[in-house]
Order: sequence, then structure tokens, then C-alpha cells
Amino acid sequence: MTQTQEKAIDPWLLSILVCPVTRTPLTHDAQAGELVSDAAGLAFPIRDGVPVLLVEAARPL
Repeated sequence: MTQTQEKAIDPWLLSILVCPVTRTPLTHDAQAGELVSDAAGLAFPIRDGVPVLLVEAARPL
């Protein structure tokens, strides 16, 4: 499964996840397979359907 073929993230899970840096809500970029924190300017990967909310794993926007 490629990044663009990631399963949709559960809406309930998305509603409770927050950025580990700013504690603000995240948005799901399904095309990139990432959770995006506009406030922190970071994109967190989703690997095998699991969000990786580690600052070290994030890429700058």
C-alpha cells in the first residue's frame, strides 16, 4: 500500500488527536498520508494506518 492509498483515518480518532507541539487540532491530508499541524508548520506521517506524532518524524511544511 502506497502513501496515497492509505486508509481513511477514523473521524473519531482525528477529532481527539492534537499536535504534540501546540496542542491544536490536526487536519488529515489523505493524498500525502499525513496529519498536518498548521500551527506548528509540521506534517506527521501515517505509517501502516498509525499516526506517528513524534516531532522527530515530522517534516516541515
